[in-house]
Amino acid sequence: MIYIVYTVLLFNLLIIIFKFFEKFKVDNLQALIFNYFTAAVCGYLFSDKSISLSYIINAPWIYHAMILGFLFIVVFNFYAFGAQKVGIAVSTVANKMSLIIPVSVVLIMNPEDNITVLKTIGFVLALIGIYLASTNNGQLSFNKKYLWLILFIFIGQGISDSVFNNANIFLKEFEELGEDLYNNEKMIFFTTLFTIAGVSGLLILAGKSVKSSPKLKFKNIIWGIIFGIPNFFSLFYFLEALSYYHNNESIVFPLVSMGVVVISAVIGIVFFRERLSKGNWLGILFALASIAVFSF
Repeated sequence: MIYIVYTVLLFNLLIIIFKFFEKFKVDNLQALIFNYFTAAVCGYLFSDKSISLSYIINAPWIYHAMILGFLFIVVFNFYAFGAQKVGIAVSTVANKMSLIIPVSVVLIMNPEDNITVLKTIGFVLALIGIYLASTNNGQLSFNKKYLWLILFIFIGQGISDSVFNNANIFLKEFEELGEDLYNNEKMIFFTTLFTIAGVSGLLILAGKSVKSSPKLKFKNIIWGIIFGIPNFFSLFYFLEALSYYHNNESIVFPLVSMGVVVISAVIGIVFFRERLSKGNWLGILFALASIAVFSF
């Protein structure tokens, strides 16, 4: 459970840092690029630094790292675009509801992760909690021409989480070789994943530079570095949680989502003086009930 707690706290730290992006008018894409390269450096520093490029290319998880590296930067950009076009609430609901996809994949692909009555109840409570906590009294309205955008956020995040969980299965195989080799393999995986994400971001930035010439600002680099360190550790502990709950991963995704919903609401009230509607409070109660059920 401690790994889930660490993951939730770090995800919420990322939410807080991201709020400062808007306050200080940080360029999201530029900051994200430096964030991913910073996270890649973190992974490299924790590795033994002796693995060759040929080893990485032939690693069993290389395709997972490539897919995730691309999806990380693309899905986040679509999420930011969605917040502008359909609103933060709609984008957040699409992003959080995507847990349906990895949970379904886990239950289908892993016969040892069984569907139980308690899991079903907790899962339903989680979805209701996410919807109510992320909307204004359960009301969502958006321009239907952007339905494709909502679906992309939903599917993209769901695929990303599913691939991340599947990568954990490949990494678990190294556990038999010893704890040190297993931990080193995870660091190499993260270094590769974040490097690919950073390079993907550079390619997107280069594409945007064709129409305009965005200036690289020092503050974007600094905020990217600030964001990158907790971003690395959030995914590291997320992987640890999935590994710890091996053959029972279906409870990890809703527990993390619910934890983020509850803690982010508390942070919003205490530090940003945000006001919650009755529907939001009801959503938080559903989220707490979901956490209780999954924990039991």
